[in-house]
Amino acid sequence: SFDQPLDAYLDLLGTVPLPPYIHEPLEDPERYQTVYSRVKGSVAAPTAGLHFTRELIARAKELGIEWASVLLHVGLDTFRPVTEDSVEEHAIHTEYCHLSEETAQIINRAKAEGRRVIAVGTTSVRVLETAAQRVSWGVEAWDGPTGLFIYPGYRFRVVDAMITNFHLPRSSLLMLVSAFAGMRHIRHAYAEAIRLGYRFYSFGDAMLIL
Repeated sequence: SFDQPLDAYLDLLGTVPLPPYIHEPLEDPERYQTVYSRVKGSVAAPTAGLHFTRELIARAKELGIEWASVLLHVGLDTFRPVTEDSVEEHAIHTEYCHLSEETAQIINRAKAEGRRVIAVGTTSVRVLETAAQRVSWGVEAWDGPTGLFIYPGYRFRVVDAMITNFHLPRSSLLMLVSAFAGMRHIRHAYAEAIRLGYRFYSFGDAMLIL
């Protein structure tokens, strides 16, 4: 029988899972972790969060920006392209997510006061919108799987703005940002990013969508 702490062996023998387009191991695996990550479980980093340093978060708080945390364990299917001719035929993957009662109160208070809810990453968007599905206004605490598929035509319930990286073509993540900003705006933004030499994907640049 095995009665040793599993995490220690995973750290010793395992490697950080990387997106399929990154072919070399990282010299420092911490480069693929956000400074605020706490719970193990994802197979990919919420890459919009990689832009945030502890100093930047502290500065945001000094400026009166309230910070609230959510959890989503990103699954491998996040890299699976949508191959169906009709997006409605795509079977979206499920992922475990958690939104605490404390976070729900922070978000609902912000909405009631007319302040914007800005999601850092498509992962956070999926959690927030999942937590808004069963209530008529705001969000409720949530713990469990989400199979929410957000694509053009979806009506956002709680997210007012988002920070997100530039995503792979035919990905569910690109469909999510297209649903939020509109396909025409996203096509224009991506074309401009290519023209100006922006970096794409996990270690790339980010955009703020208002």
